[in-house]
Parts: sequence; C-alpha cells; structure tokens
Amino acid sequence: MNLALLGFLMVATFMTLIMTKRMTPLVALIVVPTTFALLAGFAAGLGEMMIDGIKNLAPTGVMLLFAILFFSTMTDTGLFDPLVNRLLRLVHGDPLKILVGTVALCAMVSLDGDGSTTYIITIAALLPLYKRYDMNRLYLCCLLMTTSGIMNLTPWGGPTARAASALKLDPATLFVPLIPGMIAGLAGLVALAIYFGRKERRRIGQLHAEAPTSFTGMAVSQFPEARRPRLRWFNAALTVTLLAGLVSGVLPLSVLMMLAFAAAMIVNYPQVAEQKERIAAHAGNVLSVVSLIFAAGIFTGILSGTRMVEAMSKEVVGVIPPGLGPYMAPITAALSLPFTFFISNDAFYFGMLPILAEAGAHYGVAPMAIARASLMGQPVHLLSPLVPSTYLLVSLAGVELADHQRFTLVPAAAVCTLMTIVGMLALAFPLVG
Repeated sequence: MNLALLGFLMVATFMTLIMTKRMTPLVALIVVPTTFALLAGFAAGLGEMMIDGIKNLAPTGVMLLFAILFFSTMTDTGLFDPLVNRLLRLVHGDPLKILVGTVALCAMVSLDGDGSTTYIITIAALLPLYKRYDMNRLYLCCLLMTTSGIMNLTPWGGPTARAASALKLDPATLFVPLIPGMIAGLAGLVALAIYFGRKERRRIGQLHAEAPTSFTGMAVSQFPEARRPRLRWFNAALTVTLLAGLVSGVLPLSVLMMLAFAAAMIVNYPQVAEQKERIAAHAGNVLSVVSLIFAAGIFTGILSGTRMVEAMSKEVVGVIPPGLGPYMAPITAALSLPFTFFISNDAFYFGMLPILAEAGAHYGVAPMAIARASLMGQPVHLLSPLVPSTYLLVSLAGVELADHQRFTLVPAAAVCTLMTIVGMLALAFPLVG
C-alpha cells in the first residue's frame, strides 16, 4: 500500500481516537503506529525503529522528569509565594487582569526558549490564582501555549534554529523580519485575554482579594510541612543559576536539571525520609508525563523509520499545481499548521522544508522566504500530541489533553493566520515569488 496514504491514515486514526477520548494518548501512541507499521510490512525492523525513537526522546524525558521534581520542590518550599502574593495585590480579584497578566508573564518567561521551563514557572505562579477565583483553566493553557509558540521563534528557540540549519541560513537574519508578526500575534493574544476576562467577569464577577496572609494556594494547602521560608534566598539563587545555565547551555538540560534537583534536596530536606516523601508526593505527575514522552518516541520512530514522513512530504509537494508555484511562501505558511501538528519539528524542518524550498526556488522564491514562512505554524504545532512540553502543561494545569486541543485549536490557528498576514505585509516573505 502507498506509504504516504498509510501515514495520513495513521495520523488521522490517532487524532480521532484521542480527541474523541476512545483511547488515552499513552495507549494510542503505542498501538496506532505499531498497527500501521505492521500493515505496511515493516514487522522485521519494527523493534529497531521503536528503540531509535525512544533514544531520540530519552534526553527530553530525563529533563522533564527532573524539571518536574525540581520546580515542584521549589513550589513546596514556598519559593513562589511572594510572587503569588504580589500578583494577588496587583489583580485585586479581577479575572481580566489575571488573564492579561498570563500573556505578559508568559512572554517574559518564554525568552529562555524552553517551553517546559516556561510552563513550570508560569503555572507555579498563576495556577493558585485560577484555583482561588475558580477560573477556567482552559483559558490558562490556551494563553500560555499560544504565547510560548510565538516566543519560541527567537533565534535560540528550536524551530528557528532547525529551519536555519536545514537550509544553511543565518538564524539572526532569518529572525529579525519576523518581529512585526510576533508583536501582532502577542497583541492578538492580549485581545483574546481581554475577551476571556470579560466572560469570566460576567460568570464569577470581580472579587475582592483577601490579604496575602490568607492565601491558601495549592502548594500551601497540600504540603504545609514542606515549607522552607528561611531558605528562600538560597532557593531563589539556585533557580536563577539553573535558568542562566539553561540559556547559556553550559551543560545539557537534563544534566542541569538533575544537578539542581539534587542540590535542592540536600539543602532543603537533608533527611532521607524527607527526600523520599517529597519525591513520592510528585511521582504521579512525573510518571504521567515521562511515560507519554517515551510512547511518543515509538510514534516518531515508526513514522521516520518506515519513511512515511518522507513519502507524505513528497506527496503534498507533488500535488501543488505549477500555477501556484510563485505562491510557495504563503503555501508553506499554510502547510506548516497541519504538518508541524501531525509530525515532529525535526521531521518537518529537516525532511519537508528542503523539498518546499527546492520547489520554491524553481519559481524564484528565495529559501529565506520559505524558511520564515515555515515558522508561522508554531502556535498550532505546540498542540500536537508529539510535543513533550504539551503533556507537562496539561498535567500541571489539571486539564485533559483532548479538551485543551479542542478549545485552543481555533485561537492558535487564528494567531498563526494573523502572524502570516503581518509577515507578508512586513515583507518577511513575499506573497508572490
């Protein structure tokens, strides 16, 4: 059977099963690609493909494991209490201010280029507010993820670096013309936050925030015995050092997280029994996220190992009529939405982007324009079940992945469209080659 057709059927089956909640993402990530690989006649090499996919995602899985443990421990110690109390005073119980502040805080924290770190820090600060005022946490996930998708276009972010590497371009030159589109996308998100805020005002009203001392956020009410107010300055210094190390890249992310977690445990909870208690308190969160990462490795391993990704890419490029060739930049922007959702960033930028760039070159469209256009789908890409940080986001926020996908898909696609239009108007990439 045609590999491209099997690939499209596999992705469609997978998405249908998880969005209709007929199968959990963990099970679907394992069962669906295995079934389609067997149908395609790849039984002999199936195990090797799976192991290759797991190996590729192993560093990410380790990083997320220790990131959850570290930042959950920081929350337990009370590190983020002053920030939450400050936010309580600023918002005065107004849901609209909380939602607009969600976009602003996420935009600042996202400058480190790491989505997992962004979600952990912002949710630690914001989730107690959403819980305290009984606000819709789908709004929180929607705004955090879409903001992160925009800010991830920085030169040190993954997508821009991949696009530049795939087409041998300078990341800084690639990035600068994208700034107007990013600003427009953030402005659109602020408008969306205001819309959500007005809906929440009507639903729950504007409340009067109590004094900070009466704050009963999640971390405080769950583990009061784990607070370490006297060690707040040490924990703050440790966290800042960790974030600085993440940005500078002095060590691999997974190693930095492991070292930071070990230091936090030794200083805050020197007794072995205390350390075991803190690890056990967050074991469920860790298991739910890390297990999905390794299951996603099976999906991506089979998708790449069977060459379904390559076949799907060539099939899509092959059906573009020659008359539309000069419009390859906006076509690439449009294709980036579904393809970065259904396949990994690596598969799209290293597998499909060179094919699109070569097709565009035949019609006078510069590779730089194709590369910039290919980045427009990133806010939708983060909704993909193949993105590890997405599982972290929904796990920490306490929402279902399928609910998050259904709710956020239209706003994320609208932001992508806005960025694409502004990108063309700002000549980041031309409408016609």
